[in-house]
Amino acid sequence: MSLLSDLEWRYATKKMNGVPVPQEKVDIILEAARLAPTSSGLQPFEILVITNQALKEQILPIANNQSQIVDASHVLVFAAWDDLDAQRINDMFLHTTRERGLPDDRMDSYKNMLLSVYGAKTAEENFQAAARQAYIAFGIAIAAAAEQRVDATPMEGFNAAALDELLNLKEKGLRSVTLLPLGYRDESGDWLAPMKKVRKPKDQFITELN
Repeated sequence: MSLLSDLEWRYATKKMNGVPVPQEKVDIILEAARLAPTSSGLQPFEILVITNQALKEQILPIANNQSQIVDASHVLVFAAWDDLDAQRINDMFLHTTRERGLPDDRMDSYKNMLLSVYGAKTAEENFQAAARQAYIAFGIAIAAAAEQRVDATPMEGFNAAALDELLNLKEKGLRSVTLLPLGYRDESGDWLAPMKKVRKPKDQFITELN
């Protein structure tokens, strides 16, 4: 299958059937997200994987009672750093240099520039920057799920503050950004399943500047 045919196949599944997704498929989706590009390679976010049904039931009202939460096999929570602080930036650069077999101070010039840039911003501004990086991995996870023929429902419709409290994300220096339930479509109960995929025509979506 090509990427384009995978994306043509996928849609925002409205009803899932509760069938478990094999762990090897979930692992591929998560690895694709881990390999996603991020600004300066900081990866300023984490992914929480939820399979516990009781916990999913607690998330359900937080996510506006969208049934995919409880009918999904796995629910992925993309959670960004609450700030691009010096400690986490230093830790990531140290990890990078050591993984590459370089001296610890090899990237200090670039790292110090980033520390200056982010240090001049508020924690909220830095969280928003981290959240935008999380969205890149979120999109790649959606594409990877399609490649694995696993249905996924991208979700922003949830109470982030309530979810953060439930999952104790504040204590981890994280804030939830998006949810991605993974599972398999229930075609008999999903009103969107038989519908044609609709997108803007190319001439209304793409502008070539020559």
